[in-house]
Amino acid sequence: MGGSAAVPPRGAAGSASVGPATPGRPGRASVPVSPAPGVAAGRAGAGRASVPVSPAPGAPAGRATVGAASVGAASAGRASVGSASVGGRAAVARASVSPVSGGPGGPGGPGGPNGPGRGGRGGRGPGDPGAAAKAKKRKRMNLLIAGFAVFIMLAGVGVVGFTYYSTNVVMPDEMPLPLSTTVYAKDGKTQLAKLGSENRSFVTIDQIPEYVQHAVAAAEDRNFYRHSGVDYKGIVRAAWNNVSGGDKQGASTITQQYARNAFENLQDDTYGRKVKEAILASKLNEKYDKPQIMQHYLNVIYFGRGAYGIEAAAQTYFGKPASKLTVAEGAVLAAVIKQPVASETHKGFDPAVNPTDAKSRWDYVIAGMKKEGWLDAPGQQAAPVEYPKVLPPKKDGVGFGVDSPRGNVINYVRQEMDAMGLCSDSGAEGKTSCVDALRDGGYRITTTIDPKLQAAAENTAMQSKKGSELNDQPKNLMAAVVSIDPKKGRVLAYYGGDSGADFDYAGKNTDKNGDLTGGHQPGSSMKVYTLAAAIEAGISVKSHWDPTPYKPEGSKVAIGNAGRTNLKCGKWCTLEESTIQSYNVPFYWVTKEVGAEKVVDMARKAGVTTMWGVDPPQAFDLSKKGPNPFDNYTGFGKYPITVFDHANAMATFANDGKYIKAHFVIKVEQQDKDTGKWKVVGSERIKPEQRIDKKITDEVTGVLKQIPAPNKLSLEDGRQAAAKTGTWEYDNKDNAHAWTVGYTPQNATAVWVGSRDPKKPQIRLASGKAIGGSTLPGPIWEKYMNTALKGQEEIPLPSVTGEGDATKGNGEEPAVTPPVIPGLPGGPGGPGGQPPCDPLTNPFCPRTDGNGGNPGGPGNGGNGGNGGGLLPGLAPTNRD
Repeated sequence: MGGSAAVPPRGAAGSASVGPATPGRPGRASVPVSPAPGVAAGRAGAGRASVPVSPAPGAPAGRATVGAASVGAASAGRASVGSASVGGRAAVARASVSPVSGGPGGPGGPGGPNGPGRGGRGGRGPGDPGAAAKAKKRKRMNLLIAGFAVFIMLAGVGVVGFTYYSTNVVMPDEMPLPLSTTVYAKDGKTQLAKLGSENRSFVTIDQIPEYVQHAVAAAEDRNFYRHSGVDYKGIVRAAWNNVSGGDKQGASTITQQYARNAFENLQDDTYGRKVKEAILASKLNEKYDKPQIMQHYLNVIYFGRGAYGIEAAAQTYFGKPASKLTVAEGAVLAAVIKQPVASETHKGFDPAVNPTDAKSRWDYVIAGMKKEGWLDAPGQQAAPVEYPKVLPPKKDGVGFGVDSPRGNVINYVRQEMDAMGLCSDSGAEGKTSCVDALRDGGYRITTTIDPKLQAAAENTAMQSKKGSELNDQPKNLMAAVVSIDPKKGRVLAYYGGDSGADFDYAGKNTDKNGDLTGGHQPGSSMKVYTLAAAIEAGISVKSHWDPTPYKPEGSKVAIGNAGRTNLKCGKWCTLEESTIQSYNVPFYWVTKEVGAEKVVDMARKAGVTTMWGVDPPQAFDLSKKGPNPFDNYTGFGKYPITVFDHANAMATFANDGKYIKAHFVIKVEQQDKDTGKWKVVGSERIKPEQRIDKKITDEVTGVLKQIPAPNKLSLEDGRQAAAKTGTWEYDNKDNAHAWTVGYTPQNATAVWVGSRDPKKPQIRLASGKAIGGSTLPGPIWEKYMNTALKGQEEIPLPSVTGEGDATKGNGEEPAVTPPVIPGLPGGPGGPGGQPPCDPLTNPFCPRTDGNGGNPGGPGNGGNGGNGGGLLPGLAPTNRD
């Protein structure tokens, strides 16, 4: 109705009648209110109505002002007038006017309580009070709904606008991507491992072949090069499919997919997210060209198997960089993007998991490339016809990637990060697990490992390496090598097995019961600590000891010297010679003299942290005081220790008695989430601690430097080195453990050889010869040390001084026999004597040069590799 506001009909008591807009007053309508008949016209306090009213001809739409009327003596109430949207009708509320008797709507009047007719809109007579109340409630509800709808519409427009103008577009080079943790060697370049569920390496578009880019577009967004970031036709198509009951579709372009992956708040699957995603895609399209957007997309998208980004995917699926991918290989990776991992409803498109669907999806990609003119067209590659060979997933999935000889290094890295307070390796409450931290923290860790020496350790000790000492030996044999820089405590090389996910033969392990395992009986290599304990107790290495086989009380068999008898030194062997010749019995007596606890404590001070009992095989933490089962057999190596601890202890002797805890981490860096820059969050702490007097370590070194040459373990160019071999028997025929440990001032290295097969613990060479300390561990140690020390300064080692009490010991000095003079009584040719014996004419003349014994048999001197412990209860047998 042009120019009028719809109001209740005239004549209804208390109703405001809105007339036509007055010409000449644009936008304002004067609304008179009719009084009840017979009542003086007055003014009712009526409210103002925000009513868009159609203007009079030539006047713009404005607001209707509702007047007021005074009805008799009654005080008219204010009209509660609501507002309406443009083009609507003014909902003008009833004016509360007291009814007048006899008047329309009043008592007795037409429409009044006692009069004819029904009450009008303003009447509240007893005619129909329920209907009036319902109408009033209905009006109020309509007003609320209308107001809320307007608010939502305005708010929606505001959110969209705010999102567009306030959101900063973030690109991969500006934001801290969830990179995988990378572990490097000490050079900061050589990669030891890449850890974590997000394996990502950033590459630029020029490193991604164009046909790989086209393959991705063919798979995910064939209109990529034509639309402006959002495919509106695709959105309409997807929307229709969704509302018509079809499968829910996303219609996301490559640009939108990048936005979703780049911004955390776009991960949910809602239509509200779609709106924001489209806005960000439009902004991306305005700021970057298509190649740049493709580059960013290919660096963040997930390809399965823990690989994020095209570079990691190329390495994971094909073992090559993205720049070397073929058309067929690029199409495989493009096909995987749709669903890289299996779900409850689909197996995904990983060729190793779902080869049928993977091939079908690959065909779809190739067909799309051909349709778009990206294959089989002038200047383009030919379409491949054969599906390429894809690498199988690694057996450790997307875990730490420790299925390599260097994997054990990662296990130590975790422990050291725990010590730095960066995470918890023991599951402490309230702290991030170190496993999770390495997978999701995006750390960059520089270790102490020297890549050249790590390779040398593996090449000499790893059975699968051609040219290694174990390469052509029985398959049950296993070696472990640990090498340490004595001056800094840095682990330079660590080989404890072929996989960090398996048993570590160089360190500690936890069995299924939660008990520590991993130690090996050190045999005669333990004598280094026994010798040092004796010197600390004031005993000179020139003291004499009886090596005669001895059976301790309660033992079933005697302790021997690995079957050697008729020793050159008889019962008068110096501690120095007993060490070089590796006689066992003297070290039993030395241990009894100083106390087994002193030997154990010397090992502890040097760096041995754990020793195991043998019955039961229980681990003992040497840092804790308390009773332990270590008796006098400790002196010659009955109780197991780890290769790692042994190497750390040798480093202490090489460092003049100053202990530095061996460690694997130089520094740990992490990306700042705000700036994207790397910052150091943890680093090594080198704290030398003088635990053993330098005079003691010098004297020990002076003895040990005499061992390599007689055992054919001399280093190149005559370089001096301290070393000790050791062997422990399995039974009276075979050995179970063999060692060579040693050092120079620049390097300390421990080598162990044993069996990896618990069903075949005996260790023998392929020739059938029993393995001893100088047989197999010795050559490994020698070859490795020559590599490690090449080009380094030759530093002379100290010599023996003999300081201390030389009268200590239980040796029996041989009786001094007076010289026999020919011609004198009892002498050759003399009265009662024997005729002189000429060795030139009589081959049976007794020898007087001291070289008794059969060649190669018992009695030969200089065999420093001999010895090794003898299991109590086993008969003594010859070793080495």
